[in-house]
Amino acid sequence: MWKMGMLGLTSTFVRTQWPAADIPLDNKVFAIPKGYNAPQQVHITQGDYDGKAVIISWVTPDEPGSSTVKYGVSEKSYDFSAEGTVTNYTFYKYKSGYIHHCLVDGLEYDSKYYYKVEEGDSSRDFWFQTPPKIDPDASYTFGIIGDLGQTYNSLSTLEHYMKSGGQSVLFAGDLSYADRYQYDDVGTRWDSWGRLVEQSAAYQPWIWSAGNHEIEYMPEMDEVLPFKSFLHRFVTPYTASKSTNPLWYAIRRASAHIIVLSSYSPFVKYTPQWMWLREELTRVNREKTPWLIVVMHVPIYNSNAAHYMEGESMRAVFESWFVRSKVDFIFAGHVHAYERSYRISNLHFNVSTGDRYPVPDKSAPVYLTVGDGGNQEGLAGRFFDPQPDYSAFREASYGHSTLEIRNRTHAFYHWNRNDDGKPVTTDSVIFHNQYWANNLRRRRHLKAREHASH
Repeated sequence: MWKMGMLGLTSTFVRTQWPAADIPLDNKVFAIPKGYNAPQQVHITQGDYDGKAVIISWVTPDEPGSSTVKYGVSEKSYDFSAEGTVTNYTFYKYKSGYIHHCLVDGLEYDSKYYYKVEEGDSSRDFWFQTPPKIDPDASYTFGIIGDLGQTYNSLSTLEHYMKSGGQSVLFAGDLSYADRYQYDDVGTRWDSWGRLVEQSAAYQPWIWSAGNHEIEYMPEMDEVLPFKSFLHRFVTPYTASKSTNPLWYAIRRASAHIIVLSSYSPFVKYTPQWMWLREELTRVNREKTPWLIVVMHVPIYNSNAAHYMEGESMRAVFESWFVRSKVDFIFAGHVHAYERSYRISNLHFNVSTGDRYPVPDKSAPVYLTVGDGGNQEGLAGRFFDPQPDYSAFREASYGHSTLEIRNRTHAFYHWNRNDDGKPVTTDSVIFHNQYWANNLRRRRHLKAREHASH
């Protein structure tokens, strides 16, 4: 079952899996809600910097209808309301439904809210839970999903995640894979994906990042505006973190500071994303949010033949910042397999000098590739042999991860393989926080010295 690399493990597990083909549109998982103009594709994301707001999004198929969200703290009792906006777009000859986005702010921490979208017989009711207040010891569980798609494997990942206890999803890009289709089917497959993920995304925030399948550059169909479908359908609270673009932004939630980067937007020196990240890293306060997490699509370290070294350009620009800032985790997708690195860096290599191999580095992040959500392109099974020293664990299976933050010093991390209909925890690690673990060690050392001197 296991094959030893230089230091890490490569699983040779081969799971039985459903075909890597999208679920037919007439399947009940894509069912259109009953009633005229009934809202569908309901999903929420964090709406501010600190977790006291959500943005609720939905689509009405027949006419604009109302953009009002009614909400309250008791079921079926909606004492408050918020007004949103409505938009639509065309893609080739496809015309979208009416896409609503509504900011609901001024919420209380650690509270359950019930909400309703639309009026009359076609209205629909949902709920969500706000996070605990920003605090270094706030416990919270994030799910991490990437490259999901809409196959039976995708559905398996989603169903397993929903039983995991995850409270919010960090999504590492590549949502619907609608760009694998042509003409009007592109928009249709965005709609079906929205209906698929509603069963989770209407009840807890999914924190979005964009992947290559969101670009949808299709000049043969006269569609050349990158991220057109994605930006109309999925909004992010980018202005709250002083970003000028919805594709990169930051939020704080419980005891975590989460930075979302765009692998497919300019990030070299002096570009807006570079300028913004430099500034955002100065705003990180590990005394309040000790867990520093970065989400992107393209992995910086990857020992799979699929997409090998595609993250090298971003590594050259940002790796020194990640190490200096003592980032805890960097989550990426793109490669349709799972891989976890050791804490390593490669800061000394350039085109003319330096050691070309990554080296152990206690200040470096752990790099985690979770592009194994289940999409129709199938698994990436060609890992390089021998396994590089920096790679701790890797396996080509579908699944998702959870990061269970316990307090300022410890977090439990699990990668769960979707094995024959059962969620299986295959890779499980206890992580020490990069900021506080070192601080505690330092304090113990100082106390020991003080004690010895008396």
